[in-house]
Amino acid sequence: METSADSSAQKSEKFLRMTTMPVEKLVLSLAWPTIAIMMSTSFYNMSASYFVSFLGTSPVAAVGIAFPLMTIVQAIGFFFGQGSGNFISRALGARDTENASRMAATALVSGFFIMSIIAGLGITFLEPLTGILGATETIKPYAMEYLFFILLASPWMVAATVLNQQLRFQGSAAIAMAGMLSGNILNIALTPLFIFTLELGIRGAAIATMVCQILSFVILLLYSTTRTGNIRIRFSHFSPALSRYFEMFRGGVPSLVRQGLLSVATIAIYNFARPHGDAAIAAISISSRITMFANSFVLGFGQGFQPVCGFNFGAKLYSRVRKAFWFVVRTGFITLAVISIALAFFAPQIITLFRDDPEVVMIGVRSLRLHCLSLPFAAAILMVNMLTQTMGRAFESSFIALSRQGLFLILGLIIFNNFFGLLGIQMAVPFADLASLIIVIPIVIRVMRILSVPDGSS
Repeated sequence: METSADSSAQKSEKFLRMTTMPVEKLVLSLAWPTIAIMMSTSFYNMSASYFVSFLGTSPVAAVGIAFPLMTIVQAIGFFFGQGSGNFISRALGARDTENASRMAATALVSGFFIMSIIAGLGITFLEPLTGILGATETIKPYAMEYLFFILLASPWMVAATVLNQQLRFQGSAAIAMAGMLSGNILNIALTPLFIFTLELGIRGAAIATMVCQILSFVILLLYSTTRTGNIRIRFSHFSPALSRYFEMFRGGVPSLVRQGLLSVATIAIYNFARPHGDAAIAAISISSRITMFANSFVLGFGQGFQPVCGFNFGAKLYSRVRKAFWFVVRTGFITLAVISIALAFFAPQIITLFRDDPEVVMIGVRSLRLHCLSLPFAAAILMVNMLTQTMGRAFESSFIALSRQGLFLILGLIIFNNFFGLLGIQMAVPFADLASLIIVIPIVIRVMRILSVPDGSS
């Protein structure tokens, strides 16, 4: 049986590891489980598109139409998970375990409750919702079938994401990986079974997602309530104080803005592409999922950096924060540069795997190659976003996300669409990435000046 002395010793050991281990080794040790989670999730998303593509162009487009809604669900999970997680990592760095525990329980219960309300509204207004997401009349029936079950699953998706993020920010990335990875792997196996063997069609893909998200939540909850060395989730610690929601807001709004605007941006792209037909929506959807798979490596790498940043910033070890930041920027840029070259070269073969339709392949190849032009720079933008977020600089982090997914992308869609039509829609994403890079440079300079003070300084 665990004693309070054992628990304290494990927490002290974790504190020493997070604040003394060489940052490169520490980031890598925390990053590989999150990379595995992000890449398995992206791989599931791609595999769902692959299996559904056997049902036709409109069904595969419907899965793409559902992506913005799933991004909103993820945004809510990140809001409560990273909002509480940022606070938890700083609190543990300052050795304030009591407040960290209360924050964990409050975020989990709040996230599940809020998402349940949103899911109920989405199911009630399902048909107009699919229209808002950009579905054509031929895509809409498939989208409604798919979205119904995704909405049923969404509270569990949020709860699993919250627990995953909280474990990650405590430095328990491997435990977080076990819960999410098991669900994602099972999802990949169940999707073709439900679609083809049970003859459930597109709804089979959504039901598989629902089953596996509930499983992931159960596994993560068991870890969070029974494993030593982590904050144990106690529902009696649910403490909905305004001060806690303020901290969640401060730490979670950048994630909500980043993911929420990704959803808005995707909806905007699909609505601009709708006049060009189902093939255009399907092609852009496939291209987006491929680049998201590439980006998931850097996103997972950045999530491995965040607890390192949070612990050491809370412990006022600013030199370690600086060193870790430049390490993840360099590694992320080089990795995405190599991936971009490979994706651009093999674009026709990759797109054909998902849908052997000449029009879909032509549009998809062009979308993929244009996105590859700016993909490496997304690493730097994302790492600056995560650095400012974890430091509690919500305005700067939110401003970066707002510029990239909001201002520049929407501006690019409007301007380039007027001049170049469908090509202009495809040009908007690399334009937004490159314009955002210019925005983050002065922010990096300012934050590095703040972190240049001697360790231990206030």
